Amino acid sequence: MAKAPPIAPMEQFLIHPIVKIPPFHIGGLVLDMSVTNATLAMGFAALVACSLLLAAGKRELVPGRLQSLGESLFELIDRTLVGPIMGHAGRPYVPFVFTIFMLVLTMNLMGLLLSFGNLAHQEWTFTATAQLAVTVALALITFLTVVAIGFIKNGLGFFKLFTPSGLPWYVLLFIAPLEFLSFMIRPVTLSMRLFGNMLGGHVVMYMFASFVVGLGVFALQGGVASLGFAGSGISFAMVVALTALEFIVAFLQAFVFAALATVYLNDVVNLGHGH
Repeated sequence: MAKAPPIAPMEQFLIHPIVKIPPFHIGGLVLDMSVTNATLAMGFAALVACSLLLAAGKRELVPGRLQSLGESLFELIDRTLVGPIMGHAGRPYVPFVFTIFMLVLTMNLMGLLLSFGNLAHQEWTFTATAQLAVTVALALITFLTVVAIGFIKNGLGFFKLFTPSGLPWYVLLFIAPLEFLSFMIRPVTLSMRLFGNMLGGHVVMYMFASFVVGLGVFALQGGVASLGFAGSGISFAMVVALTALEFIVAFLQAFVFAALATVYLNDVVNLGHGH
């Protein structure tokens, strides 16, 4: 009797070595430099993003599709995010925000396009932004960049960020610690938002895709079990709908990440205007 494959939605997030490299020993520290499905996915996403931008940077008089796509994405960040939020002072930071946006977007989309390979237990398929370590690294890069720019542009005046103007000193005694705590928790919220959305979406997609196979195999037994074909069809329709939704979520999460990075940069670049 044929059995449906077990549902293991979290298996797709396990890290597996693709190319094993002997670890390096530095004092008491052991560094494993093996190429895993995570590093392969991130490297491939970075290669795709760089290739797209190089192809889009030809500056042809009549732009092709790739150039139009690249210009549209850049203008989205420049004119929709950085310009309206930061004003003219934000122009030097457009490349940074655009780079963050493209990396997150590419990793989101590559993980989605390759996610069906997980059903066949292919170790090279991986959604990098569904790993908390990856989203934390991106969030810390953004946070530390904001802090560095804040001190470079404002010096010790950076601490005005935690003391809103116009408040009496006894109110600041309560507000300043709350503002500082809110600032320090930004990397957590920034990383958890992206991680949670990508993880949850892929888990739900995997479960419904497993129902398609499992109910279909069960229905092959005939008799009353044939009703499983209806459940399999409904599950397949859900997979199609969720796939379309996940493409939207993949773009929106990259846009939200870039938008929050822009807001955080604006807080320190235009510090004197808002405090």
